[in-house]
Amino acid sequence: MADPPDDLVNEQIAYYAARAPEYDAMLNREKRYELDGLDVASFDADTRELAIAEKALDALGPTGEVLELACGPGWWTKRLARNATSITAVDASAEMLEINRRRVPGDGIHRIQSDIFSWRPDRRYDLVFFSFWLSHVPRDRFIEFWDLVAAALKPGGRVFFIDEAAYDGGDGYEAMLDGGRGAAVRRLDDGREFRMVKVYYKPEELQQELATLGWDARVELNGARIYHGKVRRSEEGRADH
Repeated sequence: MADPPDDLVNEQIAYYAARAPEYDAMLNREKRYELDGLDVASFDADTRELAIAEKALDALGPTGEVLELACGPGWWTKRLARNATSITAVDASAEMLEINRRRVPGDGIHRIQSDIFSWRPDRRYDLVFFSFWLSHVPRDRFIEFWDLVAAALKPGGRVFFIDEAAYDGGDGYEAMLDGGRGAAVRRLDDGREFRMVKVYYKPEELQQELATLGWDARVELNGARIYHGKVRRSEEGRADH
């Protein structure tokens, strides 16, 4: 029996498909993303914090077969390709995958268009990676998502992720909504608005939540806003709940 539709997740997928053409402008702090308050000082701080995460990722050493969830336009796919034997890159947006393909050409990357919550791996990987995705997982699907990660990992495999612990944007870009799922409203350059998920975790809170699910996690704040996590299955594995 198929799961019932998740309207919030489906609207989030539609948002990222529509946002794909302007995504790099946001990452480069161009156009309204600078005017809305994402100023040069903020951009420089984020760049430094992302560099810390990138250094930690590189320190993992050879990563073998890699699964990248919610791969987006390929900024991190390109970095993963330095050490990976192969990459399976999954994203719900065909538009994002096309940008990813142009940014990171080559035969060693297998791209799959699928909603992360409906996709199931048919193999296991040495590393599961995701950047700025965990904060887009609804709170009530957190366990489900980490079950997927566990199913995708080889014995002894590792997980590495990057995300943001606090919002640092302009008022016109994101507005949080009431409710327990972590819903927010985002606005595109053309004025359209979409509901999506945004959950801001404190690193110590996230580390504890993962421990209760049987993960050995080390989540570190890189500065004021961005954190990275290195995770393995604990020896006891996931506790029953």
